[in-house]
Amino acid sequence: MRPPGYPTPLARSAWKSARWLVIAPHADDETLGAGALIHEAAADDRLGGVVILTDGAGSHAPGEHGFTARLVSERRREACAALRSLAGRAACRPEFLDWPDAHPPAPGDPLWDRSLRRLAWIVRRRRIDAIAVTSLADAHCDHQAAARLARAAVARAIRPVALFEYHVWSHPDATARSGYASRPLRAGMRAGALARHRSQTSALFGPGFRLPREPSLAARSDRLYPVRLRHG
Repeated sequence: MRPPGYPTPLARSAWKSARWLVIAPHADDETLGAGALIHEAAADDRLGGVVILTDGAGSHAPGEHGFTARLVSERRREACAALRSLAGRAACRPEFLDWPDAHPPAPGDPLWDRSLRRLAWIVRRRRIDAIAVTSLADAHCDHQAAARLARAAVARAIRPVALFEYHVWSHPDATARSGYASRPLRAGMRAGALARHRSQTSALFGPGFRLPREPSLAARSDRLYPVRLRHG
């Protein structure tokens, strides 16, 4: 019997054969919060895709003409490189929804509605069984919006889809269930994938957002917590 708080390995759970979709608010969150899940699912041919919500333009202040377009293009390229680092030959190009950084659309907004339709289509088309998305507890509006969008997509999906959350800038509630754990990554693998996000880890684009170098960001496994959804 497992002690309280000890996670169940995904590979020994009811989700061992699930086809996964990972939703990340920003390019780099997929590596920080779900990099080990991506690696495990890809290795078992169960990675259904990665969706990145925002265009990445808000990580740095606007510069000279063309700066923003170059930054957005670079962040897309970095996300593809990080995904290849994690998923290897099973990597697929991320889906980009191009939301503006820190200004997520609300339900009913045309951008929200388009994103929801596209996400629901991906779930059906790729036969997704489980979605991993950032937690509502993360203290960033884009992370919370991603969680809400995932909930709406699950409600709209024709097929049964389980929803799990991962924490990037928050910690699970003390009363939360122990959740599930991915297989551990090789030492340094997450850091190596994160290094592909050079715009967020270096001075490539000058002053701007920098990922903090915290030991917790180099965890070998991911923790996933099931989300109980209300129906009806």
